[in-house]
Amino acid sequence: MKRGLEEEIGSMTHANGQAVDPRLTLDDLHVGQRFTSGTHAIDARAMVDFAVEYDPQPFHLDDEAARNTLFGGLASSGWHTAAVTMKLLVGGGLPIAGGIIGAGGEIHWPQPTRPGDILRVESEVVAITPSRSNPHRGMVTVRSETRNQRNEVVQNLVARLIVPRTPRLDRESARIAASPPA
Repeated sequence: MKRGLEEEIGSMTHANGQAVDPRLTLDDLHVGQRFTSGTHAIDARAMVDFAVEYDPQPFHLDDEAARNTLFGGLASSGWHTAAVTMKLLVGGGLPIAGGIIGAGGEIHWPQPTRPGDILRVESEVVAITPSRSNPHRGMVTVRSETRNQRNEVVQNLVARLIVPRTPRLDRESARIAASPPA
């Protein structure tokens, strides 16, 4: 059973006794760091409901109509897959302090998401750039692959995220605490 982030890293508190947010800041991240989300089962009704509202194309709305397309059957809108991906990331698959705030990116759908697929997201930090103009944040580039139960990639996302830094006093306290005694 997958443990939550708080359980995994334990309850953390500041020296003053206040709880520490277990989500990660720019200073907690490193290139190559990986994260895996929980899972989400794709329901045909939810796929069609999404398509009716946001992407009403025959291959997203009706299995019979979809059979005569390049999809060969009902396929989720890529935007539905993207929305599920975001839900999985926000739900613990990418535990960023302050939320997941996008500043751009690229998205690809190498194959369709189908009814009954069980999706998960595997992410990797590929770049970290502290802001030169704002010392309270930086930019993190994350590559995320949304995979189905057969480990097939149904979405690739490379996103640039705005991530807050750990407040300066906390960083200084952590540096001092990590220093060897004199």
